[in-house]
This record gives sequence, structure tokens and C-alpha cells, in this order.
Amino acid sequence: MFFGWLKKYMPRGIYARAALILVLPILLLQLLVSVVFIQRHFEGVTRLMTSGVNIELRFLIDTANAEPDLAAARAAIAKIDAPLEIATALPATDVISEDIKPFVDLTGATVIATLRDGISDVLAVSLEDRRTVVVWADTRHGPLKMELTRRRVSASNPHQLIVIMVVLGGLMTAIAYVFLRNQLRPIKRMARAAADYGKGRITPFTPTGAVEVRAAGMAFLEMRNKLERQTQSRTMMLSGVSHDLRTPLTRLRLGLSMLDPNDADPLVNDVDDMERLLDAFLDFARTDASDSLEPTTPSQIVYDVLEDAKRSGQNVTLGTIEGPDDPVRLRPLAIRRALDNLIGNALRYGSHAEIGVSVTDRAVRFWVEDDGPGIPPERREEALSPFVRLDPARNQDRGSGVGLGLSIVADIARTHGGVLRLGESERFGGLKAEVVLAR
Repeated sequence: MFFGWLKKYMPRGIYARAALILVLPILLLQLLVSVVFIQRHFEGVTRLMTSGVNIELRFLIDTANAEPDLAAARAAIAKIDAPLEIATALPATDVISEDIKPFVDLTGATVIATLRDGISDVLAVSLEDRRTVVVWADTRHGPLKMELTRRRVSASNPHQLIVIMVVLGGLMTAIAYVFLRNQLRPIKRMARAAADYGKGRITPFTPTGAVEVRAAGMAFLEMRNKLERQTQSRTMMLSGVSHDLRTPLTRLRLGLSMLDPNDADPLVNDVDDMERLLDAFLDFARTDASDSLEPTTPSQIVYDVLEDAKRSGQNVTLGTIEGPDDPVRLRPLAIRRALDNLIGNALRYGSHAEIGVSVTDRAVRFWVEDDGPGIPPERREEALSPFVRLDPARNQDRGSGVGLGLSIVADIARTHGGVLRLGESERFGGLKAEVVLAR
């Protein structure tokens, strides 16, 4: 439970965690040194110095008590207080009721305790002025006030060591941070290259840094190259299959055109279905190897798709266009193909479709809504899988597909670092498909 609470407040970024790893031990070390060394060291030094001053103060008190009257006591003290560098006053009229010690004083308590332990007749001690120590003691002729410099009872400037520790600790932390940043920078570069590859961008990346970081970078490059080779091989294979099959299909269509139309029409329809299947397979294969990224205005893509749909006689209307009309790095042909698939899917099961786009600082969201039967929530994840047809859930009488339309759109969204979301249209009651792309 404790570690769960601690994890909640731990920094998330690698730089912040590295800084915590650097700063926390230094702070703990300085705290330990301050408590164990500084406090004990200065307390010991102060105790020894104050004990030496106690001898002089007791000598003054004993001298005053040895004289028969006040005048003789003053005369005797006056002869020795100057050589001892202690200012005296007998009898003192400004005796305080209790000791005075500043709130922030590393050695003040030790000074007062040592004075009281060494001199039994002490009435009060004042450390109000940090430069002096004032001691009142009881004598047979009245209170004796003794004032001496603070440097004689405690080590001078104990805070200087703390300042030096803080300055040196900060300097060492800064130097360590510079070296550590050089080790963390390759990790961030590799993470950026991996994130860009997830969005379909090939970012130049050269492994640098420590041996382990270089090994991870080389593994990432090898994985990326292998994925690229596999994608190219799949595209070339399906392109070759599609090209090789079109020739016999063309011969079949030519041969069927010479037969009786009553007998040939069903076979011609089968040939058309086979060509449509080949086109769908090829379209699915080339989604990962589509056009390159380029600055594109999302609203212009929507207008182009809408114009193509109207030219084809499709019942598609324009919804809302929200956000700034700024260019975004997209694959325009891939996005248009994705929107065409969504519109075709919407009109296959409904009679009306609406298209729109929303642009924010973080994402671009294209959406298509229809008035069809929609897809049940429990089957929406299944609908995104390749070669899956949900005709029983939709409307089998409105035509059938290959089961790749939504899967192609999902792949195009993934190449942009985005996602395809399926939901329910609040306006039309059918399906609402949203292509959300990270910027």
C-alpha cells in the first residue's frame, strides 16, 4: 500500500526520475553530515571553548566574593577584567528573569548549558546579540554582570560549512546531470523514432550512448527494417497475384461475351465479384505502403471526398468543420481512401451519410455518420478485424463486402498514430465511425 501511494506521486518523465535519483542521495548525505558531523563537531568545540571561559568567569566571581565590601570587590575586579577581556558591572541592575537564545542558533543551547554546569551561581545568560555573551552571576555583593565576545565560547561561522556543502552539492548535481543527460538523450531519440514509426514516419536514427543503449537502438533498427521488408514483400506479392489473375479474368470476360447473354450474365457477375475481391485485397495490402506524409489541410480532404461522392451520385452531405484550417502532416491519398471506404460502408447499409472533421492542437478527427442499423457495441471490436463480415448484424439485402473496409480504415489510422472508433450516431441513429489521428 505504501509503495502504491509513493508510485502515485513519483515523477513520470525519465529526466525527472533521473534528477530525483541524483538529488535525493545528495540531500540525504548532506542531511546526515549536517546532523552527525556538524552538530556534534560544533557542539564539542563549543563545549570545550565555553569550559575554558568558565574558569575565567569563576575567577571573577571568586575574586568578588573574597573582598569584604562592595568597593573593594569593584577595585579587585577592575584590575583583572581588562586583561581577561571581560566587561563587568557590580552590582548589575539589568538582570533578566530567564535565559535568552535566538531561535536559529546552532550552538546557543550548548553555550548556556555549559555555563550553567560550570558555574553554580549563574542567574541568567543572554545570547540575544549574536556577537556577545552576557552572564549574570550571584555574589555576596550583588549580581555580577560579565560580558564577553561570542567568539570565545563557540566556533565562528558554523553556517559556512553548510553553505559550502549546499554550493558544492548543487555544483556536483549540475555536473552529474549534464553527464546523465548525455546518456538519456539517445533513449529519448530512440523513443521518438519508435513513436514516429508507429505514425508511419521513418525518422533517421543512429544508436549512440552506452553499450546497452546502443544494443537497444540496434535492435530497434533491425526490427524496423524487418517490418519494412515484410510490408514490401506482402505488397509485392499481392500486387503480383492481382496482376497475374487479371489476365485470365480478362480472357474469361472476353470468352463469356461471346456466349448467349442469358447463360453468360451470371458468370460475368462472378468475374466482376472476383475482380472486386482482388481490388479489395490489393487495397488492404498497400495501406501500410501508401503515399508519403505532407502538409495537408484536413478540410480540403473532406471537400474533395464530398465532391467525389456527389459526382458519383451518392447521398452524402457535409457536417461540421471545426477547428483551425491549418495544414497537418498527413497522407492525403490514404485518408481519402479511408473516408471513401467509410462512405461506401455507410451507404451500403443506409440511405444517407454525413462527413465532417474536427481539428485540435492534439488530434485531427474525421467522422462519417449514417442512418443504417449500426453495429452492436459487443461486435464493434470484431468488425475491425480483416475478412470479418457482420451481415447478420447489419443488412444483408443491401449488398455484401469482402470484410476489409473497416480493417483498411483502421490500418490507415494506425499508420498515422491514430485509431478508428465505432459508435452510435446521435443524429441519425446509425453507425458513427471516427478516424482520430494524433498530430
